[in-house]
Amino acid sequence: MKYPEYTNINFFHLEQEVLGWWEKEKTFERSVEEREGKETFTFFEGPPSANGTPGIHHVMARTVKDIFCRYKTQKGFQVKRKGGWDTHGLPVELQVEKELGITKEDIGKSISVEEYNERCKKAVMKFKGEWEDLTRIMGYWVDMDDPYITFDRNYVESLWAYLKILFEKELLYQGYTVQPYSPAAGTGLSSHELNMPGTYKMVKDTSIVAQFKAKREGIGEKFYEDENEVVFFLAWTTTPWTLPSNCALAVGEKISYSKVKTYNPYTHQPVSVILASELVSKYFDEKGAEAILEDYEPGDKIIPWIEVHKFEGREL
Repeated sequence: MKYPEYTNINFFHLEQEVLGWWEKEKTFERSVEEREGKETFTFFEGPPSANGTPGIHHVMARTVKDIFCRYKTQKGFQVKRKGGWDTHGLPVELQVEKELGITKEDIGKSISVEEYNERCKKAVMKFKGEWEDLTRIMGYWVDMDDPYITFDRNYVESLWAYLKILFEKELLYQGYTVQPYSPAAGTGLSSHELNMPGTYKMVKDTSIVAQFKAKREGIGEKFYEDENEVVFFLAWTTTPWTLPSNCALAVGEKISYSKVKTYNPYTHQPVSVILASELVSKYFDEKGAEAILEDYEPGDKIIPWIEVHKFEGREL
């Protein structure tokens, strides 16, 4: 076969030429039909949602998917590729509620459940045309004529049927996991929903700084000023419920640490603590470095402190 030589190439015209030829020759359809009876490789696309316009990241993801299907086709497999639509709930619900100016409490009152569902079904397919255009323009081969749709009754009932099979084979078990939850929406949240705009905002909250008592024979006598001194490692955490199960602390070999003599702000007792040198200013007020340790009185706003030793983690 002789291939045409292109000079002063116009990629747009070339793209239209190739796409037009594929459609005229029904290349995709024939790549499936002409392999009838061959070993199959079945592909169901992890479906996009058409309630938003497609972006470049969708093009990238679909390109990777298409590579596998084309490779399997070239290896002689019959590759049936089924497209679909993910009609996921929460983002669409919030979109519709914003458009209607309602909340979850209004469903069944100012709007019926049936009307609300219909509005959601329309909203989730709002950009279906744009997605179909993208599918054609990027040369992504997938059957969009008979897609699976996750809100379709047949699809839902097929999932329940498969779930029943898993149950009968005793492949289901009850487990526990940390589940992000939206009190406003009254539902759990997916990782996708946690990344939606407006999900996060900066807040100030209380966290825990735990003291772990050091063993004198563990870190060595050189870290102690006298035989009665007690030394603690400071460790910050946002998950204090894990503290009872702590078995060890990690120390960075090349991280610089400081030993600080000060007073416990809660017990007002003298204490020596070890923490990362870069974090000293996060825990101790600069004015405290100018104060005299012996002059401290319980209740003083400024707690005196002094850095008495600096070393690298490997010394521990």
